[in-house]
Amino acid sequence: MDFKNIRRLLSYMRRAIDQYSMIEEGDRIAVGVSGGKDSLALLAGLWNLRMFYPKKFDICAITVDMGFEGGDYSGIEKFCAEMDIEYKIVKTDLAQIIFDVRNESNPCSLCAKMRRGILHDNAKLMNCNKIALGHHFDDVVDTFIMNLFNEGRIGTFSPVTYLSRKNITMIRPLIFAPEKDIEYFVRSNPVPVVKSLCPEDKHTDREKYKELLAKLERDNKGLRHRIFVAITKAGIDGYKEE
Repeated sequence: MDFKNIRRLLSYMRRAIDQYSMIEEGDRIAVGVSGGKDSLALLAGLWNLRMFYPKKFDICAITVDMGFEGGDYSGIEKFCAEMDIEYKIVKTDLAQIIFDVRNESNPCSLCAKMRRGILHDNAKLMNCNKIALGHHFDDVVDTFIMNLFNEGRIGTFSPVTYLSRKNITMIRPLIFAPEKDIEYFVRSNPVPVVKSLCPEDKHTDREKYKELLAKLERDNKGLRHRIFVAITKAGIDGYKEE
């Protein structure tokens, strides 16, 4: 498959992977594919990277199907087949459990925790030693601000996280890639993005802080970049200066 305008995306990924030693010889990496633009861009990027990266690695893809009515991942199945990537859809009843049975007032936290557990377990079943997630540059900053405002805590997610209980490592190769560049790549290619069916989509705390930062950025050009630089200079959660 020939992807257009992928060089910039690969440049961001290569920089993150090299700087944080995300990939080693012989790794088998499960890409967590939600169906959104970020995870699909990550999947396409890693597939391309395999062709020239000096350390040989293998990838597969896993989607945790929440069980919302109308969910269709056939486009992703075809996308993976064209790249000869092993793809697994894990059927669950998470939507019913979270929204109907438990009727959670704050469903996002429980949902994320349950989906992560399912993803970790299935990655191990597919003989993977690493999981790649599609969090990008904007997500790093959004999470930092969200933690600061909501919890009074200085922190964000780490570039690399080793989960000792599962004996598996989480990597985030898109941490240097701005969301606008991911959007540009997806618009340039036939990437089968699946629209989220979650009723909380676009109504989360994360979305609120994302909009706040976008507003502040309009009046303070480069604000996101300066926050990211501050995170790396302070060495927060494993981030470091080049």
